[in-house]
Amino acid sequence: MFISEAFAQAAPAATDSLFGGGITGMLPIILMFVVLYFVMIRPQMKRQKESKSMIDALAKGDEVVTSGGMLGKISKIGESYLTVEIASGVEIQVQRGAVVQVLPKGTVAAK
Repeated sequence: MFISEAFAQAAPAATDSLFGGGITGMLPIILMFVVLYFVMIRPQMKRQKESKSMIDALAKGDEVVTSGGMLGKISKIGESYLTVEIASGVEIQVQRGAVVQVLPKGTVAAK
């Protein structure tokens, strides 16, 4: 009379994985890891390599900046510590890893 007959629709076909099937389902995840490598991991490894080579090349007389912001000239070099002269007659001892930057000669004027 007033109600028409309702017919059930067929269920959609099941897929193999979350995003589709086979390698095409894994493609977005693989692409995400490739982008992550080139944007974050590779530049960080490059900075670490440059920092290590700078610390290994430190020599007596180099003018440096420490991670605490101290500027000075290296007066003694040890295995894992440096003695940095920050003023005339004032020396501090810092770890090698605390050196952030090597400055050009003549930048720090110790009086």
